[in-house]
Amino acid sequence: MNCFKTYFIALLILFCLPILSFSQELPPVLTFSPKDYQADNQNWSVTQGFNHYMYMANNIGLLEYDGEDWRLYPSPNQSILRSVFYHDQKIYTGSYREFGFWEKQPAGNLIYNSLSKDIIDSIGTDEQFWTIERLENWIIFQSLDNLYTFHIENKSLKKISIDGAITKIYKVDGDLFFQIVNKGLFKIEDGEPVLVSDHYLFREHAIINLYAYPSQVLVQTDTEGIFTLEETPQPWPSTSNAIDDFTVYTSLQTKNDGIVLGTISEGVVFLDSEGIIQNQITEQETLFNNTVLSVFEDEDANIWLGLDNGINCVNVNSPISVFNDDNGVLGTIYASLVFEGKLFIGTNQGLFYRQLEDSTADFKFVEGSKGQVWTLREVDGYLLCGHNNGSFIFSEDEFRQISDLLGTWCFKTIPGRPDLLLQGNYNGLSILEKTENTWRFRNRLDNFDVSSKFVEFTSPNEILIDHEYKGVYRLKLNDRFTAVDTVSQFEAISNGLYSSLVKYKDTIYYAQQRGVWRFDSAKNEFLKDSLLSRLYTENVYSSGKLVTTGGEIGLWSFNKNSIDFTLQGKINNSFRLASIPITSDIRGAMVGYENVYHLGDERYLLGLTQGYIIIDYKKFLDTAIDESLYITSVKYWQTGKQASFLDLETSSELKNNMNNVHFNFSVPYFEKYFTSEYQYRLNGFIDEWSSWNERHEVAFNNLPFGDYEFQVRARVGDRYFSEPEAFSFKINRPFALSNAMLFLYLILIIILFSIIHNVYKRYYKKQKLELQHQANRELELKQLESQQEIMQVKNEQLKQDIDNKSRELAASTMSLIKKNEFLGSIKDELQKAKPIPLNAKKVIKIIDKNINNTDDWKMFEEAFNNSDKDFLKTMKSKHPSLTPNDLRLCAYLRLNLSSKEIAPLFNISTKSVEVKRYRLRKKMDLSREIGLTDYILGI
Repeated sequence: MNCFKTYFIALLILFCLPILSFSQELPPVLTFSPKDYQADNQNWSVTQGFNHYMYMANNIGLLEYDGEDWRLYPSPNQSILRSVFYHDQKIYTGSYREFGFWEKQPAGNLIYNSLSKDIIDSIGTDEQFWTIERLENWIIFQSLDNLYTFHIENKSLKKISIDGAITKIYKVDGDLFFQIVNKGLFKIEDGEPVLVSDHYLFREHAIINLYAYPSQVLVQTDTEGIFTLEETPQPWPSTSNAIDDFTVYTSLQTKNDGIVLGTISEGVVFLDSEGIIQNQITEQETLFNNTVLSVFEDEDANIWLGLDNGINCVNVNSPISVFNDDNGVLGTIYASLVFEGKLFIGTNQGLFYRQLEDSTADFKFVEGSKGQVWTLREVDGYLLCGHNNGSFIFSEDEFRQISDLLGTWCFKTIPGRPDLLLQGNYNGLSILEKTENTWRFRNRLDNFDVSSKFVEFTSPNEILIDHEYKGVYRLKLNDRFTAVDTVSQFEAISNGLYSSLVKYKDTIYYAQQRGVWRFDSAKNEFLKDSLLSRLYTENVYSSGKLVTTGGEIGLWSFNKNSIDFTLQGKINNSFRLASIPITSDIRGAMVGYENVYHLGDERYLLGLTQGYIIIDYKKFLDTAIDESLYITSVKYWQTGKQASFLDLETSSELKNNMNNVHFNFSVPYFEKYFTSEYQYRLNGFIDEWSSWNERHEVAFNNLPFGDYEFQVRARVGDRYFSEPEAFSFKINRPFALSNAMLFLYLILIIILFSIIHNVYKRYYKKQKLELQHQANRELELKQLESQQEIMQVKNEQLKQDIDNKSRELAASTMSLIKKNEFLGSIKDELQKAKPIPLNAKKVIKIIDKNINNTDDWKMFEEAFNNSDKDFLKTMKSKHPSLTPNDLRLCAYLRLNLSSKEIAPLFNISTKSVEVKRYRLRKKMDLSREIGLTDYILGI
């Protein structure tokens, strides 16, 4: 047993042995490095589980791959995970002294449940569980020493002890087989080991697997090949095909009864149902590592390889096969052609060929062809080669030069002249002529020296030429094809990078980034073709190169995201557009030099920078894509906080501050050349679908509160369109906008409105009162104004009366003055007579009496009081010592009378008046600075 363990471990570490490689067309291979899946190198077992996701038993845990993203679930006890098996929504795994199962959670993650923890004491200290199988209602876990069975329904565990070392367990036709080293092949019957064969082949060599065929069971050994399971085992197949040259570590029987061998240091080997080797893929071709630790066939017949370093997926049923020129022998392919049963390849290294039907044969170099080959064409049983060094012809294994004009881009048959060919060269045009049953150089065409990469005839003497930097030319040739007579250009269409000119079904098409134009010979102009222009849009434009081939596909174009082409209509001469979703990154072709050749039976060869691919279009159409689109995870988080996962099976409600949401989605379709594209939208936020792109995740940040539905749909080229997958969630309103708070706001608003109403009511009432008061005040003011107007009228009337009385007073005063002056003058005249007569004396007395008449003063006083009634009272109150004569003097001064005018009124002299004025000042106690008249006028 210890010897077997030593041998078994030696098998695990045996690699890096030299291998013999050969060229072959292989299925596409997906490669995943440890850097891609972020785990350890070795992958010991593979299975397919939930939603067709892939699971790998890795050194440090369980790997999950959904077609877009890898996830690692660490091993339960930090040991190497050796085995993985899927059944009934559970992923069973085995490792060091541990086995159990993983279950998918509503959020999309896996949770582990240990089955071995209750029997850990019965598990050996060195036991690891290498294989897991299901038999009826039992899950069997196999270590090198024992079998442990777990009943799916009653959950019971049972240990089956084996006397010897077990290499592996194999399920065949409902029976469970296993090998005990040095004892032979056994199977389980009634829970006990039963010997099936103790033939030395099965005792001395490790059995890798058993294969069930209708009439026999085959046994795969590690180093001796395959044998029939019978009393005397026979090699299978009966004719040797070097199967026993491989050291096999793992294998499987495919659904179509083929066999896949995972070897140590020699990659993976594919056998058909007859045991014949179909392919061997090694690290030299596309494998990431030559030691294969596990093999698994998924639902789409892809073969998954768990390697000693990395993971590969072989698309064995792909409509695409690949020839990889990893050693750089061929170089970049620019042209291909089948000639005399051979496939010729023109590259930047020269011309190569091999037998068409033998895809495993090496390409042979055509001597003398070293250098850049631009084009290949068969004409009249000859293979013409357009080369950097000129033009060459290949016939009867002879390759010879027929033109030394540098750079032959193309060969074109001249309409009506089967004996002539037009060549497009680096520096213009030239003619080949068929003479003496071969093609020879005849002449170069004069008057035109522009590089002529794309040339098409519109009539026997007129051609169109496209130059990507200079535009499209129209040339008229002379009848002898010795010179160009006229040259013109089409100004209406612009030149374009990687543009091209091609004739398809008698119509010439010009293609560049802005679209496709067809030439209308009647109008002598290019008209834009609305259908074919859909081949090019600015965001996906890669190359304007159009290629024509035979077969169902007519025109080929090449974009960033796909290869597009036209398909001939079944009823009429129209055509429709279709595509194959092979991106420019995956194609790796030289932009502007894309080339396609129809091999027959709807198989097309596409030249690449490191080899070529062959597209089987019939198989492409027949290959259905049955995968579904899944939303794999939904994360949410508060800005600046750690994210959490949402339940994918139910709608969710999120707090208002948890308003950042991230979605992952995928189609578990594992095809190298056909990538999935997605569209998505978030109803309630962005209702328009996004553009198609390869992004399989999207995040929405700082979403406002509301109800949302995330929708996503997928496509693979134009063959597969999924129904939209949806996930609904709600972001709650903030607490300030919750129902309780809204109700509170409503109450507060009602209260507020009530308060406002009352305030306004009081305000309006107050306003009403104020308005009433204002109206009353205005009324009062109007009344006052009326009264004032009346008073003003009265005052004016009074003033007028006063003025009148003042005038009367002034008049009476003046009259009095004049009267006194007159009487005074009479008196003076009477007194002049000496002696004064007695009668004169009587008259003088009468005059004196009349001048000093108190009645005159009373009349004046009354008139003065009517005019200025308060003046005399004011003077009396201010100066109580004033006598009536003083008041009389004040009254005269109030009338602004001079001393001369006052003197007659007192019947005294002017000087006496001045004395009276002086005495009055003293009684009034006026200072010198104050004038007496000014003082009296100011009162």
